[in-house]
Amino acid sequence: MIRAATEDDVAEIRSMIGELAAYERSADQARVSAAQLHEALFGEHPAAYALLAEDDRTGAVSGFALWFPRFSTWTGTRGMHLEDLYVRPAARGAGHGKALLAALAAICERHGYERFEWWVLAWNEPTIGFYRSLGVEFLEEWTVCRLSGAPLRRLAAASPAAAETLPAP
Repeated sequence: MIRAATEDDVAEIRSMIGELAAYERSADQARVSAAQLHEALFGEHPAAYALLAEDDRTGAVSGFALWFPRFSTWTGTRGMHLEDLYVRPAARGAGHGKALLAALAAICERHGYERFEWWVLAWNEPTIGFYRSLGVEFLEEWTVCRLSGAPLRRLAAASPAAAETLPAP
């Protein structure tokens, strides 16, 4: 069963984020607090949305998908960015990942989102194979860019003073 996350699911989602980070060899980088996650998903202006997969037999949470809308200047439409997709190891192969992706695709269709995009680690061959089986297009010509930490602070310090008055989401 796939369902929308509720406020009662924050601790479980946070736990799975930690499990995902450990799987991706980045456990030290997953620092989100329950309060931050609650605000992001259920605050006055949600930054993201989450779906949960539950085992039909036991009702246990088997996985989650966390996503947020994005905008394409080329198509003039919104799209979806899938930030995290995770299925617990014991539940893999039972269709939970495909069900989560299908539910997200249905949200895209319902809302007129023309693009559904996400990243996958290059070394994660089992997941890449799974995505290929669904017909996912891999955009090899694009490279993900990230600015964080000290370089982000240095660039921000170079901003003109007027930037302080610019609107923020």
